[in-house]
Amino acid sequence: MSTTTKAAARPVQLGLRENWLQFTLLVVVNVCVGGLVGLERTTVPLIGTDTFGLTSDLAVFSFIIAFGLTKALTNLAAGALTARFSRKQLLVTGWLIGIPVPFALAWAPSWGWIVAANVLLGLNQGLTWSMTVNMKIDLVGPARRGLATGLNEAAGYTAVGVTALLTGYLATAYGLRPVPELIGVVFVAAGLALALVVRDTAAHVALELAHRTTPLPTDESTGPAATFARTSWHNRSLRGASQAGLVNNLNDGLTWGVFPLLFTDHGLGLAAVGLIKGLYPILWGIGQIPTGHLADRIGRKPLIVTGMLVQAAGFVIALVLLDRPLLAGILSAVALGIGTAMVYPALIASVSDHAHPAWRANALGTYRFWRDIGYAAGALVAGILADALGLNATVIAAAVLTAASGLLAARWIEEAPSR
Repeated sequence: MSTTTKAAARPVQLGLRENWLQFTLLVVVNVCVGGLVGLERTTVPLIGTDTFGLTSDLAVFSFIIAFGLTKALTNLAAGALTARFSRKQLLVTGWLIGIPVPFALAWAPSWGWIVAANVLLGLNQGLTWSMTVNMKIDLVGPARRGLATGLNEAAGYTAVGVTALLTGYLATAYGLRPVPELIGVVFVAAGLALALVVRDTAAHVALELAHRTTPLPTDESTGPAATFARTSWHNRSLRGASQAGLVNNLNDGLTWGVFPLLFTDHGLGLAAVGLIKGLYPILWGIGQIPTGHLADRIGRKPLIVTGMLVQAAGFVIALVLLDRPLLAGILSAVALGIGTAMVYPALIASVSDHAHPAWRANALGTYRFWRDIGYAAGALVAGILADALGLNATVIAAAVLTAASGLLAARWIEEAPSR
């Protein structure tokens, strides 16, 4: 019997240990996904001001708005597309769309090309990141969702941070372009190759549905429109998770654009800014492994609420210590990274807990839509406030919004009765 035939004959099982090889492949795929978006964390805002001479902060942050809107809409579409295409097909498509991105960032002749590259990057990230997290949740089953999402997000955001750190040092040695951006070619090639190898998880979804003890209510629609409404507002816990996800990524979009400008204005060089911009997602990434596991043990809500408040404190630290910019940046990055690590896997797991497997992909797509709209909202708010009131005002606004979101999460989110 051939290896392929043996693989096909192997019984489908749910669990991390039972599916460790496919799970590991998907972890590596998400390293590549995170690495590609990490190309932009340190250098692109400075390319806007230094290379293309942009003077409006809103214009500089336009690439984040383009990225966030495109990624959010793609997340939403990805859930609906899983009804017509396999997760693997969508994963491969996402990587094919991402091929031009590093080349455009490296040699774009105008700022409009950078914005266009971020439309492609948003499509790439929406499809690839959505599919990796859906496929991991499919593989492990209900009992290990927190750990699965923690490992997925840890792989992606650690790669974001390491790449941001690396591009900062490369930019110091070789300039803002093209060397820092061309490491993205490695991520695209590796991600596409692995996406072609990994197996689809449709059989695992079918197995979970077959073993589901709670039947789907006869009057509960599984369609995209009904699921969007249910996840966005009608279901109290899903509403709480969606607003917290939006504000969490509003923070990320704001710091993505504001922190490089804020700290270079206070005398830091590219290497120091790269350290700050790298440390935040590295801690965010690595921290999700223990916090994802903890979410399976103590519940989702305590981590979500506490994590949002820790992030709010991180913004306060950035301003209070700004006369010592390197210390301010590092301590702020630590608080933001730890706070986000607490929130991220718990939110995804909470959405999975409250969504029936028949409409879970659409629910996750809706949640990720609202979460990634936060990138665009953060960049838009930051651009308007920075142009009108200065960069410090954007940091104050982020602290207030994040604390308020944590309080709303405490009010709305409930633990699922069983996981």
